[in-house]
Amino acid sequence: MLKIISWNILQGGGTRVRKIVSQLTELNPDIIVLSEFRNNASGINLRYSLLKAGYRFQNVSSAPGNDNSVAILSKLACDQFLYPKSDEVYPHNIVASDYEAFTLYGMYLPHKKKHRLFDFLLEQIQSTKPAVLVGDFNSGKNYIDQKGNSFWYEDKLLALEKLGYLDAFRLKHGDVKEYSWFSHQGNGYRYDHTYVHESLKAIVKACYYLHDWRENGLSDHSPMLLELG
Repeated sequence: MLKIISWNILQGGGTRVRKIVSQLTELNPDIIVLSEFRNNASGINLRYSLLKAGYRFQNVSSAPGNDNSVAILSKLACDQFLYPKSDEVYPHNIVASDYEAFTLYGMYLPHKKKHRLFDFLLEQIQSTKPAVLVGDFNSGKNYIDQKGNSFWYEDKLLALEKLGYLDAFRLKHGDVKEYSWFSHQGNGYRYDHTYVHESLKAIVKACYYLHDWRENGLSDHSPMLLELG
């Protein structure tokens, strides 16, 4: 079974890095995708700790230390890609690691800000092998992934589905109401997603959130786990 965890760790993890690493290494996934990763002292400590735990293949950009970016840390060998021309303002928010069976895109898409990262992604996945897309999309489907209709870029998710990509969580759980982030007012939003190409549908064994990690204060987002086999 191949396990991929994706998680927004909240502003690089800060003083929570030791607990974050402990939780990740106890779970022992094959691939870790972190959004809101930061190239600062906390990020260096996180990477080094995971390197010692066997995550030798580390795909990170050269984002400034205070910028939120994405890191893919893998126990499996892979080719690694950065996309500095993906967006003029947010050039470090999508990275990819290429494996034999699929290309894995990790992303952190800015919240309610104009960007062309979705357009870049839609173009990119049409010219590569089947892909798995994971991370904090900061979007979803209105009235489904939240009670209201405040999501930007819902149309881009529909375009993604037209290209043959499936919401792995919905594939396994249908229309269940479940959220990965909550506002101070208690409103839930499913910002964090995993999409897989339809050709990979048969090997999607599970896709679910680990809400206790959020509830225990490790981050404000619940991580998402994808199991392929």
